Amino acid sequence: MPETWFREGCFISEWSNRDGDPECSIARARVPAGTTTRRHRLAGITERYVILDGRGRAEVDGQSFEVGPGDVVLIAPGTCQRITSHDNAELVFLAVCTPRFRPEAYQDLEAAYSGSQRR
Repeated sequence: MPETWFREGCFISEWSNRDGDPECSIARARVPAGTTTRRHRLAGITERYVILDGRGRAEVDGQSFEVGPGDVVLIAPGTCQRITSHDNAELVFLAVCTPRFRPEAYQDLEAAYSGSQRR
C-alpha cells in the first residue's frame, strides 16, 4: 500500500477504505520525529489511534497524555485532536474510523485555534 503525505502533517497508507465496507476504515499513519500534526476534527466519525511504534503525546479535546506501543486513543466525532511524536523517533499508529473516513469529514482547526489564542 503506497504511503502519501497528508496535509495534516503525517504520512498515510490506506489499508482499508472502500464503498463496500462503509462501517470502518483503517489507515497506517507515520508522524516524523519531532512533528506535531495539525489540530483537526472529523465530522460524524469516531476515530481510534492504535499506537504501534514510537512514543508521543496525544491531545484530545484539550486533554494531553503520553502514548506508546499498545495504547489506544478513542476520539469522539467532532472532537479537536492532534498528536506529536517525540524528537528521537517517528510515531506509527493505525487510525481506525467508524464509519469509514471520508475526506469531506476532515476539518482543519489550526487557523481557528491560532486566531482564538491571539484574542
